[in-house]
Amino acid sequence: MSRQRIVITGLGGLCALGTNVADIWDALRAGRSAIGTLSTPLLRDAKTRIGAEIKQLPEWNVDKRRLVAIDRFALLAAMAADEAIRNAAIDVQAIDSSRIGAVVGTGIFGAEAADENYFGLLKEGKTRANVFCVPRIMPSAPAGQVSMIHGLRGPVFGVTSACASSNHAFAAAADQIRLGRADIMLAGGTDAPLVFGVVKGWEALRALARETCRPFSNDRDGLVLGEGSAIAVLESYEHAKARGATILAEFAGAGMSADASDIVSPTVEGPAAAMRACLADARLCTGDVDYINAHGTGTKANDQIETAAIRAVFGSDADKVSVSSTKSMHAHCMGASGALEAIACIMAIREGVVPPTANYREPDPDCDLDVTPNVAKQRPVKAAISNAFAFGGTNAVVAFKSA
Repeated sequence: MSRQRIVITGLGGLCALGTNVADIWDALRAGRSAIGTLSTPLLRDAKTRIGAEIKQLPEWNVDKRRLVAIDRFALLAAMAADEAIRNAAIDVQAIDSSRIGAVVGTGIFGAEAADENYFGLLKEGKTRANVFCVPRIMPSAPAGQVSMIHGLRGPVFGVTSACASSNHAFAAAADQIRLGRADIMLAGGTDAPLVFGVVKGWEALRALARETCRPFSNDRDGLVLGEGSAIAVLESYEHAKARGATILAEFAGAGMSADASDIVSPTVEGPAAAMRACLADARLCTGDVDYINAHGTGTKANDQIETAAIRAVFGSDADKVSVSSTKSMHAHCMGASGALEAIACIMAIREGVVPPTANYREPDPDCDLDVTPNVAKQRPVKAAISNAFAFGGTNAVVAFKSA
């Protein structure tokens, strides 16, 4: 049975590696980690001082009156969307904007606004919150801001499923197109978690690395928090061809599952089910997949369980596929991670380069895949999948292939 093809016609992104897709990809391909000492004053007296922050945002021509009502996580999304729209050569004013929408995932919320108001009310003696506190904090704010700033009047909503948010956003956006509700959807994720409240929460979980993120390396000791956003332009193949758009890759499919087990501890079965569902939706065999962008957080349990899940799904093909975790370079950007990792997958397909797992030092017998340690690998990549396995046991895997 045939179905409508969905293609990627634009990309935009910001993270510690760079404030545009070209710079992000150059750093990923070079295996250059952006993890380092944090300088943001928003950490206040939190103990953690290691992370991946955007040191300086680029100049952007936007009405400054908008900025008082926008939190950092929504601003990053709007900026990534701006690059994606330009990259896709979309003139929103020249086409029916009611046929263009946006789905933006976030794992947290407007954490900067939350901290600012809590400290103001509880420590500084203020008697009222900032008038824009609610619209800055709400998890749907990034999608709304993308819509308002860029004039998108189609389906617009937020998605939140912790670290799987971006991949769920991609799947939801593709659904809007296939259901006939839109011709073009902007989709991706965003988060800016480098603030006191969020970081203190992660310190309590004792999941943060002491030095850097070393996915799949036997001496790994935890994840590293980062900030960023990435947005892709999803479009029906027919619409893209009719307007003469450059097609970067095809959005081949998505698979979702739930562990239905533990709020923080992952299972093998849940991630494996999501990968199988993704391959079935994308109509791919395991032997068709050349690259897996792993969830690869750098925690002991995640990396071992993900390895076991990949082996359970791919069988003997697991030894032929290239795997890497780019969180070793841009860190764990929470709800933005899947969207940043989509950039890695799409560019790997376009250039035939698998980005490496940086900071790798020691083989782990329980993580015995080809994890592309430290140095990028040249190989044809016709299809790639990206894994996202989140707290709450929510799993989402997406597939891309050459168009």
